[in-house]
Amino acid sequence: MEESQRQKKVAGVLQEDLAEILQRAATEGGLKGVILSVSKVRVSVDLSIAKVYLSIFPNDKGEELLEGIRSNQPLIRHEMAQRTRNQMRRMPELLFYLDDSLEYIQNIEDSLKGKDNPIENRDLLDKRKKK
Repeated sequence: MEESQRQKKVAGVLQEDLAEILQRAATEGGLKGVILSVSKVRVSVDLSIAKVYLSIFPNDKGEELLEGIRSNQPLIRHEMAQRTRNQMRRMPELLFYLDDSLEYIQNIEDSLKGKDNPIENRDLLDKRKKK
């Protein structure tokens, strides 16, 4: 089902403000060399849940940062509610996920360039099998 205009507007407001909050928290937290961006926000039909997809570079620090963000979710939600109090009546629950689309694109590019070729290296076939 396609998102309504209302869902898109709320998602846009949340995405913009969350990006600002998280980037400021990362710089104040002393994280150097880490790029954190909000790649997508999906809001439920009743506007009670917002799924936030984060893109974190470098990829190896992604899980660690995501856990820190999830543990601080109530504080982030409160700050978001303060920022959007004139625009939104209720603040949706924020669920954070890691956006791995950049890693997925990189794997496709590597495959197209001939890296990780399963024909030449049969050991890679086991990794590609679905479990």
